[in-house]
Amino acid sequence: MFQNKKEDQKIMKILKGTTTVGAAFKDFTILAADRRATSGHFIAHKKAKKIHKVDEHATVTIAGAVGDAQWLVEQLRIEAANYKLSTGEPISINSLATLASIILFQYRPILIVQMLVGGYDNDGSQLYSVDWLGTVTKETYTASGSGTPYAISILENGYDKNLNQEKAIKLVIRAVRAAMRRDPGSGEGVDIAIISKDGIRFLKGEEISIQ
Repeated sequence: MFQNKKEDQKIMKILKGTTTVGAAFKDFTILAADRRATSGHFIAHKKAKKIHKVDEHATVTIAGAVGDAQWLVEQLRIEAANYKLSTGEPISINSLATLASIILFQYRPILIVQMLVGGYDNDGSQLYSVDWLGTVTKETYTASGSGTPYAISILENGYDKNLNQEKAIKLVIRAVRAAMRRDPGSGEGVDIAIISKDGIRFLKGEEISIQ
């Protein structure tokens, strides 16, 4: 992939050390993430913001190099605003994911970012995964980061497209918390975004009882 294994290993370390989760349900999409930011084995920040609003109907989760991710999120915000100004309509989630893919492909391997793009548009609830090479996949549910194996196991057991919001929120919280218990790169709590036809609602895991 790169000229030597050391560069490869360095990139993979940057992409690990987090857990983000996404799931698309019948009438809404949910994104969730832990709050721990790591630098190697060092906990660099305990209140990292990993879910970002792009438009009134779209959010993304970020993993990778923080500066790269923040720059990419800002580019998506600018393009979404320009599209709305030009057409009078919000950009589709598919187009947003494709745009992120194009930017990452053009700048690889300079930009080191993995992203989940979730939202609600004319096609309903939408979820896409975009990796740092620019690969885009449409997902029903997925996870990214070093906590992925633990989070995915919970999602696979509990996912149902027809879950109501209360049960869906509890499911994604359980998924992220499962990763936090086992993965040293994940921790410090859970942030959640619920995107529906009514807009975006942000929650903290502490606000939700999952018992």
